[in-house]
Amino acid sequence: MIRTEILKAEDLDRALARTREVLLSGGLVAFPTETVYGLGGNALDASASRKIYAAKGRPSDNPLIVHVGSVEDVKPLVREIPEKAKALMDAFWPGPLTIILPKSGLVPMETTGGLQTVALRMPSHPFANAMLRNCGCPVAAPSANRSGRPSTTRFSHVLEDLQGRVDLIIDAGDVPIGVESTIIDLTGEAPTLLRPGKITIEELASVIGPVLTDPAILSENIIAHKELVSRPKAPGMKYRHYAPRAEMWIVSGETEDVAETVNELADERTGILTVDEHQDLYRCGKILSVGSLRSPMSIAHNLFACLRDFDTMGVTRIYSEDFSEADIGTAIMNRLLKAAGGNEVQAEELLKRTSETDR
Repeated sequence: MIRTEILKAEDLDRALARTREVLLSGGLVAFPTETVYGLGGNALDASASRKIYAAKGRPSDNPLIVHVGSVEDVKPLVREIPEKAKALMDAFWPGPLTIILPKSGLVPMETTGGLQTVALRMPSHPFANAMLRNCGCPVAAPSANRSGRPSTTRFSHVLEDLQGRVDLIIDAGDVPIGVESTIIDLTGEAPTLLRPGKITIEELASVIGPVLTDPAILSENIIAHKELVSRPKAPGMKYRHYAPRAEMWIVSGETEDVAETVNELADERTGILTVDEHQDLYRCGKILSVGSLRSPMSIAHNLFACLRDFDTMGVTRIYSEDFSEADIGTAIMNRLLKAAGGNEVQAEELLKRTSETDR
């Protein structure tokens, strides 16, 4: 058990100095980014990367994202920066975009999950950005949660998962976005989206031209539980992620049909994930609104926190409405499907299945 120190991000000078000390001595720091909290170690220190995997309970073939404070910091970490990468950095850095490039020999294989590629990102969160410009090393950082659990978007959730497992946690309250960065792979024949996020595939294509989508992240393949990835090139591609403790189902269909079905099946130990506009349609269970249909960003911001709240409530089954896959909705549905282990069903089919098994 590690004695975990906690510092406020607003105590900036002290927090930056202590973060630098911990990272350069091979320790681990949980810190805020604009997407989710990250669990950081010196990306050039193989033992620090091994500590990250151990602290999370994360499979060691699941690559870590390397965070940098400037484009200049990228140059020693890669064999080259192609023109399309430069264009994306100019357009979206600092911000929630991760770019995969061929790695240099400076980056240990422990950091890249055994791959000859490295995932790179420059966060825009004020503390993270200042930390990376001050700390003296690139920082490898997956999300600051126990592996498989919902990512952490609140300080209290970081504390719940990682106190006693890391040296330092920086408290910055809630993070702004709430879903992890978009990931694009530039190491193949064509640019390929490996994880959807706030920056959409259309926005990427507007800068560099056509962008493919990796089949492993398509909704139909998540639903079918197809194992399309033997060695993941990016976080979240192979293993179940973002999962609450309860069994979870995403229920599709007309809103009234979904509500009618869920109301028939729900009891006091059922969690229901809905939106502000639909809350009054549900009569039983633990009902949580994830946000408003008028603000898809609010849904992204609250998603992981709601899944963790259901854990606190002790529900045994969760029913979630589905969401439009326009814009950030693609990322929201990707995370929900991962959290549910691909369990998506039409309302009438769910009722039929439940009648056959439970009645």
